[in-house]
Amino acid sequence: MNRSQKIIRTSVIGIAANVLLAAFKAVVGVLASSVAVVMDAVNNLSDALSSVITIIGTKLSERPADQEHPFGHGRIEYFSAIIIAVIVLSAGITSLIESVKKIFAPTEPEYTTVTLVVIVVAIVVKLVLGQYVKRQGRQLSSDALIASGSDALFDAIITLATLVSAGIMLLWHVSIDGILGVLISLVIIKAGFDMLASPVNELLGTRFPQNLVQEIKKEVSDFDGVHGVYDIILHNYGPNVLIGSLHINVYDTMDAHEIHGLTRRISEQMYERHGIIMTVGIYAIATGENKHTELQQKVMQALSKHKEIVQIHGFYYFEKERRISVDVVPDISVHDEAALSAQLASEIKALVPDEEVTVVIDHNYSE
Repeated sequence: MNRSQKIIRTSVIGIAANVLLAAFKAVVGVLASSVAVVMDAVNNLSDALSSVITIIGTKLSERPADQEHPFGHGRIEYFSAIIIAVIVLSAGITSLIESVKKIFAPTEPEYTTVTLVVIVVAIVVKLVLGQYVKRQGRQLSSDALIASGSDALFDAIITLATLVSAGIMLLWHVSIDGILGVLISLVIIKAGFDMLASPVNELLGTRFPQNLVQEIKKEVSDFDGVHGVYDIILHNYGPNVLIGSLHINVYDTMDAHEIHGLTRRISEQMYERHGIIMTVGIYAIATGENKHTELQQKVMQALSKHKEIVQIHGFYYFEKERRISVDVVPDISVHDEAALSAQLASEIKALVPDEEVTVVIDHNYSE
């Protein structure tokens, strides 16, 4: 069973649990002639909506790549999670409004044995369901399942809070229903925003975990012939589609055939181990006693003295044009990149007055 099938199976369990709970409430409500319990059963059917959205989103995300979407439709999963997070936020805001009303106009709850049994069963079912769905969501890296599980848990918490406040009212005639509702509503609203943040960040392009970046760097550095790894860039087109690129330093003594084999082996390993479709670019390190090596050493030494520069790479000398090009990555203290580039170019130009100088301000997108 693949990841999508596991997500769908978990969502189907969520729907089944809500339908069975709704059926239980409906039967009890009819037998006890309780309209409130019957209406609550109808509400449980709407609770299955988050699971339905998860299934639809998962099925749509499985659609193959096409001409307009060459990387597939995996990001649809993130939209599913956003919709469910909005549902949770709406529930929290609605609960907050009703709770504030109860603070100013408290009402004494009326519970029968039938309604208490229904409430306790509902709390237990929702707690178990929420924990299960959320756990599966974490294991499968599914924001939609995590949000759906949280939705069920919050339903249980709201119901439990109502039951607790009702008990306090009946025993000590103190109404905390509104205050407790406000506190829980605020927690739900915050959780809703937190749920919203994850899929939104994925769509905007968030940084990948540092342990993955460092692992990639180490694995690529371990290849014979690699003398530095730079410019790691990763893009997420859904949980199962990762596109990336990086540059490696190699000695200029390697021929095209050797470089082709090296980059091919790196790309294959990145896909096998991490599922990343990786493009590998090349930076050549000048070797031997020649003008290229001399200029490279001068430029690298001069730039390495700048504390605001955290990385230097990509040196190249265009012999026919008599032009030097080099990439530098400044730290976050640098705000005027154009001024830094001009300053560094002027400094290097003073060292090699017969050459044109281009300093490219690069960025570290992964660390």
